[in-house]
Amino acid sequence: MNIPFDAIAASLFALGLLLAVLAARGVLRFFRTGARSQIGWGSGLALAAAAMFVEGIVYVGFVDSPLLQAYVFLSAAIVGVLSLGATRVLKSPRIESIYSIYTLAACGTVALACAVTPLPDAMVTGGIIAGNPPLILLLLSSFVTVPATILLLSATFLSLQRSGRWPTILMAAGAITLGAGGTLYIASFPIALYYAEFLGILMLFGGLVSLPQTAPARAAAGTTPGTG
Repeated sequence: MNIPFDAIAASLFALGLLLAVLAARGVLRFFRTGARSQIGWGSGLALAAAAMFVEGIVYVGFVDSPLLQAYVFLSAAIVGVLSLGATRVLKSPRIESIYSIYTLAACGTVALACAVTPLPDAMVTGGIIAGNPPLILLLLSSFVTVPATILLLSATFLSLQRSGRWPTILMAAGAITLGAGGTLYIASFPIALYYAEFLGILMLFGGLVSLPQTAPARAAAGTTPGTG
């Protein structure tokens, strides 16, 4: 069954708006709780929202090199920045700082490389960004996506061992799904990013909505959530 063009475009923009709301929620939680992990989650979701809006804009027919450059950067940076929200589970401020500096530097390098590398409109097929960027962008992006995906997988495993709190695990699973989509895009499976974004949004939404219901109980017991 063919889905009307306007329905697909509307769904992309609606999902982008949902991600933007979730991003704002994460930032607000940071100001309320002071948990730095929320900045990682919120910023990563903001990048995911931007990527979704770019997908919608490209799908309706507005295609140019700057949009494609932004998309390639966002597809890599999403998982990297989201992983910054999971470093607290490692319980090592030193490792957290080193990894944060590395990730931000790697994202900055990818951003610079994307800005100076023109991308052809031929990357878009049927409204979907399906073409591969130049090899140098693929290689640089992997320095962000591969470590970030490994860290998110490790954080989920440790979270299961230490607390087993399902909202936190659901958030991590959503981040991993988004991260896997970014990794698959870099590994030449771009269409997988769209499906991964959708599933990741649902899981992140469920985790973020449910987390405030469990956080007060932990605070009353004198504990601090491992991942914010």
